[in-house]
Amino acid sequence: MTVVTDKKTRLTTSAMIASIASEGQRVQAAPFGKALVEYAANHPEVVGMTADLGKYTDLHLFAQAYPDRFFQMGMAEQLLMGAAGGMAKTGLVPFATTYAVFGTRRAYDFIHQVIAEENLNVKICCALPGLTTGYGPSHQATEDLAMMRAIPGMTVVDPCDALDIEQAVPQIAAHKGPVYMRLLRGNVPLVLDEYNYKFELGKAKMLRDGNEVLVISSGFMTMRTLEVAKELERDHINVAVLHCPTIKPLDEATILAEVRKPGRLVVVAENHSVIGGLGEAVASLLLREGVAPKKYRMLGLPDAFLDAGALPTLHDRYGISTEKMAASIRSWM
Repeated sequence: MTVVTDKKTRLTTSAMIASIASEGQRVQAAPFGKALVEYAANHPEVVGMTADLGKYTDLHLFAQAYPDRFFQMGMAEQLLMGAAGGMAKTGLVPFATTYAVFGTRRAYDFIHQVIAEENLNVKICCALPGLTTGYGPSHQATEDLAMMRAIPGMTVVDPCDALDIEQAVPQIAAHKGPVYMRLLRGNVPLVLDEYNYKFELGKAKMLRDGNEVLVISSGFMTMRTLEVAKELERDHINVAVLHCPTIKPLDEATILAEVRKPGRLVVVAENHSVIGGLGEAVASLLLREGVAPKKYRMLGLPDAFLDAGALPTLHDRYGISTEKMAASIRSWM
């Protein structure tokens, strides 16, 4: 009898914090840190702050370039946000970085009361958004967009790749008022340069057209959606991809114009809980405006505490890998 063994690569613990880049994909190292260093060269009001995570948010590059403008606050996220608000009152523009779970869940009241209520010019940039770590619910910020969307006056940004981050940094710095931006760190995929893309705060961008499916996506799910579109093209399924990097304020005009095109399945894809994120924001918009697509579906994370494990395994388990996304869209056609 012949025994067939599974030769699939065994995933190690490092896969819990692996890059979201596919094997062989183009990447750019530390786009946030490099963009902030470049912008700060001509803007002395910019300061960098972190809660013991400079290296893990790429803010260490800013610390090296401008040591007198860098503030290490220790593992005290509430202090980080409170101090950032105080600095903003003096005319500085603080970029405060930490992990998304700590920056939102642990420091929410300080962001709400100290920063947002006074419309202070603080830029909160948080790594490990959604399911970008396998270290379980304590590190998986699957509800951060819902929390930050709910704060009056808060601008919320979920960039896709290195180009998105690089171009977003000067725009959120120039924006007057508080901003929450999800942050991809380390070796970040580079995909949007192939689509003649330019980030504009508050604007959604059509990356490719298609007459059967419209996918509205944010964050790295736009990268996945572009991969899905190419895969489904082989099945003669035409997929349009609308990248929506600004979650709040939402580009309502562009979304409505695209959804009003008849006959398409409309899917919202996001690296976030299906509760309170982009999917529900778009659904609310369509309901208010009386726009009814042929079908409307959400590809997101479940309303649950997610498992710990290797990221590729978890992305498969929760339906946000390229293969699972493609299978879901096929089943909805």
